[in-house]
Amino acid sequence: MTLKSIVAACSLLVAPLALAQSEPTYVDQAQLHDIVSKISADNIERDITKLVSFGTRHTLSETKSDTRGIGAARRWIKSEFEKISKACGGCLEVKFQSRTISGERRIPNATEVVSVIAIQRGQTDPDRYVIMSGDIDSRVSDVMNFTSDSPGANDNASGVAGVLEAARVLTQYKFSGSVVYAALAGEEQGLFGGRIMAENAQKEGWRIKAVLNNDMIGNIEGVNGVINNTTARIFAEGTRQTETAAEANRRRFTGGEVDSPSRNLARYIDWMADRYIPNLDTMVIYRLDRFGRGGHHRPFNDLGYPGVRIMETNENYNRQHQDLRTENDIKYGDVIEGVNFDYAAKLTALNAVSLAGMAAAPNPPAKVDIKGAVQPSTTLSWEAADAKQNPHLKGYKIYWRYTDAPQWQFSKYVGNVTEYTLENIVIDNYFFGVASVSEDGYESPVVYPGPAGAFGE
Repeated sequence: MTLKSIVAACSLLVAPLALAQSEPTYVDQAQLHDIVSKISADNIERDITKLVSFGTRHTLSETKSDTRGIGAARRWIKSEFEKISKACGGCLEVKFQSRTISGERRIPNATEVVSVIAIQRGQTDPDRYVIMSGDIDSRVSDVMNFTSDSPGANDNASGVAGVLEAARVLTQYKFSGSVVYAALAGEEQGLFGGRIMAENAQKEGWRIKAVLNNDMIGNIEGVNGVINNTTARIFAEGTRQTETAAEANRRRFTGGEVDSPSRNLARYIDWMADRYIPNLDTMVIYRLDRFGRGGHHRPFNDLGYPGVRIMETNENYNRQHQDLRTENDIKYGDVIEGVNFDYAAKLTALNAVSLAGMAAAPNPPAKVDIKGAVQPSTTLSWEAADAKQNPHLKGYKIYWRYTDAPQWQFSKYVGNVTEYTLENIVIDNYFFGVASVSEDGYESPVVYPGPAGAFGE
């Protein structure tokens, strides 16, 4: 046999595998670029300035004044959502959401914890929700000090300003699923606003597919001396808190520790950053949150909903939870001078395109399953999407990657079917998932097979 014939024979042997393992393709969405271009750093600066002007937004602070305290702040936020709704012809349902809390370590006396919620209903699947949140309240060094000035410019007026600006822009468009904009209260006192909203959503049967919690999205100068406006972090938990013993046993043998819905939501956001946000690299961090810290995505994770924390990469602890003061030439306190508005706009744009992409896409595939033990090929199956909820469904795309790869590496569009076999792709060597695809190319997050990866029905 000649060398030429040997090469030809080898090419024939590897061709099927090479053909199947094509790099993921996607449809570039002009609308998402348009959304990014509309996010305004000036609007974000104006909103942060207004929130800082209330002096303190501590959960236990003044509620009657129109100029100081958390009561004035939440009423102003509600009025801003109402202005946004008026501009889009009443497209937002704006409301206060509250519960009286008492007997807690950080809320010992009866206190009404009041959040502001605005819902942009989806056109065909209004009971499917993606949520962007930021928390209203602020604090100084003593978590129980509700009288001293606590500007909370970055923590977390930046997150609330991002939520308001995302609402201004996204309400100019229509989506299949619903988008929720949430300014949540009581975060510094125990994540109460998120807990109240998550419990109410569960009670009302919301099909929550994503919670994007924004907590500190405006600082680019770290206490470590690093100044960087080109990176952001996405914290995403692994194994779902609500996993049963039977589900844990299945996961032990089939995997899924790094493919929870929260982790695949984070991969989706990272994917959006790469394609639509100039000069931004996101770090997906396989952890619920920072060491010893917490955020308003956690109460949603506690109930099994996919949720992540989006935030700056380099924190400045001199500006977090600090009394306003100067010591040894170091200025302490979360003042507006520490916020970079262009950076906050960049992370707001990341939220906006991620929300828009998911709300425009069909529902993520449900009941995804996989088989292929002791076979040369892998078969995935899933439940057909509800045609009434998803009239824009085109079909499905299968993704796979090496088990130590952080992001999906290969994909294949397989059409509007509910089962597909990847020939000559061995199940043991990869992780797999399935995404729904719309007629115009919007994709859902990738869903890992089995309960470990399920986004719910």
